[in-house]
Amino acid sequence: MNQSVRTVITGTGSYIPAYVKTNQDFASHNFYAEDNSALDIEPHIIVDKFKQITGIQERRYAPAGIESSDMAAEAARIAIEDSGCDPETIDQIIVAHNFGNVIKHTIQTDVLPALASRVKHSLKIKNPSCVPYDILFGCPGWVQGVIQADAYFKAGIARKCLVIGTETLSRVLDVYDRDSMIFSDGAGASVLEAKNAAETGSGVLGSSVQSHCGAEVDYLHLGKSYYPDSDPRIRYIKMKGRKVYEYAMKYVPLAMKTCLDNSGVNIGDVKKIFIHQANEKMDEGIIKEMYKLYGISVVPGNIMPMSIHNLGNSSVATIPTLYDMVRKGRMPEHNLKQGDVILFASVGAGMNINAVCYRV
Repeated sequence: MNQSVRTVITGTGSYIPAYVKTNQDFASHNFYAEDNSALDIEPHIIVDKFKQITGIQERRYAPAGIESSDMAAEAARIAIEDSGCDPETIDQIIVAHNFGNVIKHTIQTDVLPALASRVKHSLKIKNPSCVPYDILFGCPGWVQGVIQADAYFKAGIARKCLVIGTETLSRVLDVYDRDSMIFSDGAGASVLEAKNAAETGSGVLGSSVQSHCGAEVDYLHLGKSYYPDSDPRIRYIKMKGRKVYEYAMKYVPLAMKTCLDNSGVNIGDVKKIFIHQANEKMDEGIIKEMYKLYGISVVPGNIMPMSIHNLGNSSVATIPTLYDMVRKGRMPEHNLKQGDVILFASVGAGMNINAVCYRV
C-alpha cells in the first residue's frame, strides 16, 4: 500500500427531506408486541418513554416520488459543487444503502440497476471509466465506503471517489412496532481525493473494521408485522433493540480505540466524534466506555455532535449528513478547523462495526 497517498474529503453534501414526522404523530398509534399482542400501555406513554431513551423528537420522511437514488444524486451534486471537481474525473461512485429504492406505499426493494448506476446517470457522467457500485454493510455503509476509497487510492486503482449513504427507511416500517419511531430518511455524500501526503496535513489517518455474524446476524432483519391480522408474506425492518444495545456497548468502544491506535493518535487530540445517530443514550454510553478504555472517567464536553433529536436514524446517511452540517456551520455549537482530528464510527446490521480517524 502506498503510504505517500492521503485520502482527503474535498467536498460534502446532504439531502434532508422537508417533511417532518413528530413524536406527537405517533401518540394515537396502536402498538403491538412481537407475539402479536396489543401493548397494554397508552400510546402517549410509549412515545414519551421512547423520547427519553432515544432522544428523538422528530424525524424526516422523503416525499412520494423521491427515491433513495434521487436523494443520493442531489446530495452528490452538492458535494461535487462543494469540491469544485469535474464529475468526469470521478473514478468510482460508491453508494451505501440497505433497501435500494422502495416506491412509497409499496415495500418492494428495487436495486436493478444499482443505485450507484442511477446516480451516475442522474449526474450525466459519460466517462466509462467511472465505475459505480453499491455496498450493503448495514448502518456503517458510508464509513465502509470511505475505507474502501482509501484502500483503492493507496493501491493506485483510483484517485477520486464519490461516497454516498442514502436510505428511505420510512418505506419499510411496521407502523405497529414501536421501534419504527426510530427510523428516518436522508442522504449524505462526500467527494474523496487522493493527495500527496507530503503536501497535505489532512486526510484519513487510520481505520478499523469488525464483523460478528454468529447469533448477532439476526439482530437486525426483515420480519412480519406485529399486527395479528397482517399479511405474513410481507416483511418489514425489525430490530432486537436490547441485543443491539448490548452488542454496541461491548464492541464499538474497542473498535474505536483500535482505530485510534492504528492511526497513532492520542485520545486527547480528538476534537470531535461523529458516531452513527442510532440512539442518544447508546451513543453517549459508547463514548463513555471508549474513554474508560484510556482510563478517563469524564468525557470532554461538546465532543459529540448529534442530529438524532430532529433527524432520527437515517442509517447510512446519519454520519455524512451530520458531518456536512457541522462542516458548513449549520450546527453553531460545533465547529471544525484545519488540523482538527476527528473520529467517524458506526455500528449496524451484520453485525458490523467500523471507524475512521481523519484529520481535517
